[in-house]
Amino acid sequence: MRVEYINPFSEAAFNVLKEVLNAEVKRGDLYLKSTTMSIMGVAALVGLAGDVEGRVLFDMTKETALAVAGAMNGETFTVLDEMAKATIQELANMITAQAVTKLHDLGFKFDLTPPALFTGDNMEVSNNLKVEALIVPMELGSFGKIEVNVAIRERM
Repeated sequence: MRVEYINPFSEAAFNVLKEVLNAEVKRGDLYLKSTTMSIMGVAALVGLAGDVEGRVLFDMTKETALAVAGAMNGETFTVLDEMAKATIQELANMITAQAVTKLHDLGFKFDLTPPALFTGDNMEVSNNLKVEALIVPMELGSFGKIEVNVAIRERM
């Protein structure tokens, strides 16, 4: 996986999260995960197709999702209702759109799927891309943590 694919997602996540949460955001150290991994409880998944193929996953706990959705809507959420879910999907849209704009400016051409939201305990995500996922942890202070999980490869 080329670093040119990762940096725009990392930068976009940092910028968007800082703006919508009005909080300090710290990027943790990047690390690799295998092609199958557990998710923390709430994950927004965006698929990529075109010159590249793969997916970006925004992974967080339910508590983080509720806190982030609350901050973005100016209210408190105690359950992951339709509004809270839509807010997390919109967050994924905002980050992905900013990253894809940067990638298009670098000459990469691809399309996106709308974000799909997955919630639950003991879930795993796997892919058949045969590419490890690069994880960019974003520490959000009292909001918790979101892992930006990028698995992209050039189309064969």
